[in-house]
Amino acid sequence: MHNPQIIFSSPRQVVKDILLIAAGSVVSAIAINGILIPSKFAAGGITGIALVIHSLYPVMRVEWLYIIMNIPMFAAAWMAVGRRFFFFSLVGAGSLALAISLIHVPLTLQDPILNALLGGILLGVSVGATLRSSGSQGGMDILAVMLLKRFSISLGNTILFVNALVLTLAALFFSIESSLYTLIVIYVSSKVVNILVTGLSQRKAVFIISPRWKEISDEILRDIRRGVTILEGKGGFMGKPESIIYTVVTFPEIGDLKSLIRRIDPDAFVVISDTLEVMNYRIGNQPHW
Repeated sequence: MHNPQIIFSSPRQVVKDILLIAAGSVVSAIAINGILIPSKFAAGGITGIALVIHSLYPVMRVEWLYIIMNIPMFAAAWMAVGRRFFFFSLVGAGSLALAISLIHVPLTLQDPILNALLGGILLGVSVGATLRSSGSQGGMDILAVMLLKRFSISLGNTILFVNALVLTLAALFFSIESSLYTLIVIYVSSKVVNILVTGLSQRKAVFIISPRWKEISDEILRDIRRGVTILEGKGGFMGKPESIIYTVVTFPEIGDLKSLIRRIDPDAFVVISDTLEVMNYRIGNQPHW
């Protein structure tokens, strides 16, 4: 029998999530009201569409357009992601709408490229901080999380892909220049999101081939305290059986692992590769949505 997801894991975690969501909303509002609207730039996803509509019809406020267009996304979040993510995403969308309504800090610079870069950085920090919580700011963040959970498509790539519509609207209703500046905003924000959500906790997958595999394996278990799996292989040239060590470590542990291998067998064959997600209670880095 499937147990329903617990929404509130602990009071401390709830406070942490709400603080992250609030901080992300404030930063996002500063970027939107302080840079994007005065510069006639759009942003990604639903926020970008709301900004385009607001520019054409100023009487239609950005925060209300944002809430209205989020309704179908929240329905999808309830069905496909989970109750915790749904609840905190409601909090995120509500706090973002409130922040946009209340916070107006002028930040425009003389150079439009610098405005686009700064806007992209602030939006990326905003979305990344919110996604480090148990929710999101709504909109395309929900779609991005759904695709990450189901198909392991990175958050930044999804956000970058779905923004083709926003760029088209910016080109049609603003100008080609505005569309290109919007592209800078979207690209920079997507990269910052990837760094904050997955890049800072990226794991490394390591394959080690050595005749002294037993000693290396024991040292990894004892000194680095990471699990190892021994794979049985065969050399392609000589046909000789080989024992291959497979392990997953954190980025800071890579230096210690390489030193350990060099000390035991300087001629060991080692392959180190990046991972997108790792699911495990000890070494996992999968977001907790």
